[in-house]
Amino acid sequence: MRKHLFWIVMAGLVVLAAIVFAGRAKHKMDDFEVYRVAATRVVAGEALFRVEDGHWQFKYFPAFACLLTPLALLPPVAARAVWFFLTLALIVLLVRRSLAQLPDRRRTTAFLVTLNILAMTKYYVREIGLGQSNALFAVLVVSAIAQWRAGRDWSAGALLAAATIVKPYAILFVPYLLWRRRAPALAAFGAVLLAAVLLPAARYGWAGNVTLLQEWWTTVSTSTAPNLAGQDTISIAGMYAAWFGVGRAASALAAVTGAALLLASGLTIARRTKAAHPEYFDTTLLLFLIPLLSPQGWDYMLLLSTPAVLLLLDRLDAFAAPQRWLLLACLALGGLTFWDVLGREPYRLLMMSRVVTVGALVQIALLLRLRFTQDA
Repeated sequence: MRKHLFWIVMAGLVVLAAIVFAGRAKHKMDDFEVYRVAATRVVAGEALFRVEDGHWQFKYFPAFACLLTPLALLPPVAARAVWFFLTLALIVLLVRRSLAQLPDRRRTTAFLVTLNILAMTKYYVREIGLGQSNALFAVLVVSAIAQWRAGRDWSAGALLAAATIVKPYAILFVPYLLWRRRAPALAAFGAVLLAAVLLPAARYGWAGNVTLLQEWWTTVSTSTAPNLAGQDTISIAGMYAAWFGVGRAASALAAVTGAALLLASGLTIARRTKAAHPEYFDTTLLLFLIPLLSPQGWDYMLLLSTPAVLLLLDRLDAFAAPQRWLLLACLALGGLTFWDVLGREPYRLLMMSRVVTVGALVQIALLLRLRFTQDA
């Protein structure tokens, strides 16, 4: 009966998604359009990184644009449809794989999925509507956990490298692989990433590829500051920029806080644990850090915290009552606050207060506590 119910829910979700796509996303998926335009430029052998694109500059590895070229061969509406429904499927897969890998699970699927939907649907909807690639990134990382548990380090390393091609943030896993002495995973990571770096040379030539990489670095290193104080930024750098303005004080505070967060996370990961498979906690923690440490951590990037949220919800009984209520309040403040319900101005004030960032930091603190109490 449960299996039938799952497929009934999935069918309803697909129908609802088709209605939404036909009504809204068919004509506009802003972030996907950045990918599609970049892919068409690869097909034409044109420059990828252009200042005149403004806010909609392509900021990803050149290899990612190369891998998307099949979508550039489709009519725009068809390409949007493919990406729309692929993203929907990836989000479902992300939740299912996170649940499947959850170690020593204590709660029912219905409990975990229901609360996760309440906490995360806002980010899932934004991801799908914009046509982003965070769901793809997260699925690749969570899939690496499954490969580790199966004893396939090579596959895990290759998946993490693939995630790095989608979003360079996954480079954060390299120090982790070094610490855990995962030599096969490191070798696979390096091989796949090297292949990705060289891939655009097939279209642009060696000199052209070097130029692309230089332009990519210039783009990602110079396009951050203008976005820090925007209402949808939930990074630590964005939090201080909203509180103190963009400048040296905010930058210094962000650097110190980020370093402290990385140090605390590193010490926690290094701590001895009784868990048979510590990779879930370790990888989940690093995945959650990404939207907070990335200067341009948009709110919808919090979908990367899906595995962490499921772990926290599964371990609710490990926390004292005040901590449980604090966790649920943080999830509600982030996931149940919609601008079209609150109103545009109240929503702007809420986001500019950076309460969502503070809530995410609280969740990470509770996540760290799980390792120290041997609950993860």
